[in-house]
Amino acid sequence: MEGGVHPGTDTSAFRECFSLAWKNPYILRLAFSAGIGGLLFGYDTGVISGALLYIRDDFNSVDRQTVLQETIVSMAVAGAIVGAAIGGWLNDRYGRRSALLIADFLFFIGAVVMASAPGPALLIVGRVFVGLGVGMASMTSPLYISEASPAKIRGALVSTNAFLITGGQFLSYLINLAFTKAPGTWRWMLGVAGLPALVQFFLMMFLPESPRWLYRKGREEEAKAILSRIYPADQVETEVLALKESVEAEIHEKGSAEKISITKLLKTKTIRRGLLAGVGLQIFQQFVGINTVMYYSPTIVQLAGFASNQTALLLSLVTAGLNALGSVVSIYFVDRTGRKKLLLISLFGVIISLGLLSAVFHETTSHSPAVSSVETSHFGNYTCPDYGSAGNGAGAWDCMKCLKASSRDCGFCASANDKLLPGACLVSNDTTKDMCKKDHRLWYTRGCPSKYGWLALIGLALYIIFFSPGMGSVPWIVNSEIYPLRFRGICGGIAATANWISNLIVAQSFLSLTQAIGTSWTFLLFGLISVVALLFVLICVPETKGLPIEEVEKMLEMRSLHFRFWEKNKSSYQEKEQSA
Repeated sequence: MEGGVHPGTDTSAFRECFSLAWKNPYILRLAFSAGIGGLLFGYDTGVISGALLYIRDDFNSVDRQTVLQETIVSMAVAGAIVGAAIGGWLNDRYGRRSALLIADFLFFIGAVVMASAPGPALLIVGRVFVGLGVGMASMTSPLYISEASPAKIRGALVSTNAFLITGGQFLSYLINLAFTKAPGTWRWMLGVAGLPALVQFFLMMFLPESPRWLYRKGREEEAKAILSRIYPADQVETEVLALKESVEAEIHEKGSAEKISITKLLKTKTIRRGLLAGVGLQIFQQFVGINTVMYYSPTIVQLAGFASNQTALLLSLVTAGLNALGSVVSIYFVDRTGRKKLLLISLFGVIISLGLLSAVFHETTSHSPAVSSVETSHFGNYTCPDYGSAGNGAGAWDCMKCLKASSRDCGFCASANDKLLPGACLVSNDTTKDMCKKDHRLWYTRGCPSKYGWLALIGLALYIIFFSPGMGSVPWIVNSEIYPLRFRGICGGIAATANWISNLIVAQSFLSLTQAIGTSWTFLLFGLISVVALLFVLICVPETKGLPIEEVEKMLEMRSLHFRFWEKNKSSYQEKEQSA
C-alpha cells in the first residue's frame, strides 16, 4: 500500500531524530511500539498477493471463480473502511493506546482464523477481521506517534510509520518466499502476522496513553508525567502550556466544525476547490492501478509467462522493494521539486509504464505457443475436453485458447525442448500437473509461455519507480496542506474515505477485468485513466510547497479554474507573489 509522508520532513529532521533518540531511548520505544501498527498494515495488505497463488492451488472453487479471488483480496479493504470509521470514535472515546490494543486483537484473531480456515468462507471472515485492524492502525499509529513525540522530530518519527507500511509489504513478500516449500504454505504466510500483533500488544500494555488525549480528558498530571519523560526538565512547563493552548484551540475548532454540514462545505469556494483537488488526487491514486500491482503482483508475473509460484514471488519482491525505496525518495524531492511537479513527473512515467505493460501483454496473448495434437496425445486420456471435441478446428488452437476452454478447467503443458514450441492442452488437475512436471516441462494455468515476459517485469518496475515518490505519497501531503485548519479533520476524512472506497473498487474488479477484456486492455484502461489524472493535476491541483495554511486559503479563494492552470487574478496576493 502507499502511505503519506509527514509534510515538512527533511533529511536534517532525520539526523536530529537519531540524535535525540540516542539521548532518550524512551522516545524511540514509543515510536517503534506504535509503528508496529504500520508494519502490520503493510504486511496484511501485501501478504495476500503471494498467498493467493497457493490458496487457488488448494481450493478449486477459488481457482475457478475470479470473483471469489477478488473477494478474498478486497474484503480486507472493505474491513479497513469500517475500521477507520470505528477507529476515529475509539480514539476520541477510549484513547490512542486502547485503539491500538483493539487493533492488535483484531489482527491476531484474523491471522488465526485465516491460518486455520477450512474453506474460502472462513478465509474471507479472517480477512474482514484483519481489515478492521488495518483501518484502525492506519489512523491510530501515526496519531499516537505524533502526539507522543518531541515537536522538533515529530515529522521524522511520523514518516517512519510510512516507511514501516512499505517495509511491511516488502517483509510480506520475503515471508511468502520463505514459506513456499513449507507444508500449508499460505496458512503460514497469513498466520505469521499474529506474531507482531502479539509483540505490539505486549509492548503497548507497558506504555502510556497519548499525553494530548489525557490532557483533553482532564488527566493533566498524568499528561505532565509523560511529557517529563519525553522532554528535558527545562522544557516540560513550556510544553504543558503549549499543549493546553493547542487542546483548547482544537476543542473550539472541533465544536465549530461539527456545526458545518457537507452542503455548507461545498458552498464555500475555498473548501470546494480544496476538496476537488484533495479528493480527486486520492481517487486517481487508486484508479491508476497501484493496488493491482501490490495485491496481484505475482499473478501479473504469471500472466506474463512465468509459471512457477516461487519465481513469481521472487520477481514480485523487486516491486515491493522499489515501493519501499520510493517512500524514502519522496522525502528528498517533495520539498525541492514541489508537489505539483512531482505529481506530473510521476504520472508521465506511470503512463509510459502502463503503455509498455499493455503492449507486452498484447504480444504475450496474441503470440502464445500452439497446441500440438502429438504432444497432447502423449498424455493419453487427459486431453482437454473442448480441444478433443474441436475436430478439424483443433489445428488453430494455441495456449491462450486452451486456458480459456471448459470454464478455465484446462492447462497448457509446454514442450520439453522449448517452452515456446507447440505443447499439450490437458485437463487441469493435480494428476496432469504432476505428469507434466515429471517430464521436466512447465505447467501453465494462468498465463502462457512468452519471450516478452522480462519486458513485463521492466514495466512493473518502472511503474513502481515512477508511482511511489509522486502519486504514492503526494496526495496525502496535499490533503494535509490544502484545507483550512478548522475544516481539516472533516475534509481529510472525506478524502481518506474516497481513497479506501476507490481502493476497494480496483481490488474487487481487476481480475474480472482481465478475464472480460484481457490483461492488455486492462492496463491500457489504467493508462487512459492516468492521462485523465495528468490533465486533472494540470488543471485542478495548485502548488502548496512552502505555503502557510493561510496563504493556501488565499490562493484557493483568488484563483479561478481554467483549462491549463490555476490562473492568478489581479490581487494583492499576486502582487505579494511577484515581489517575493
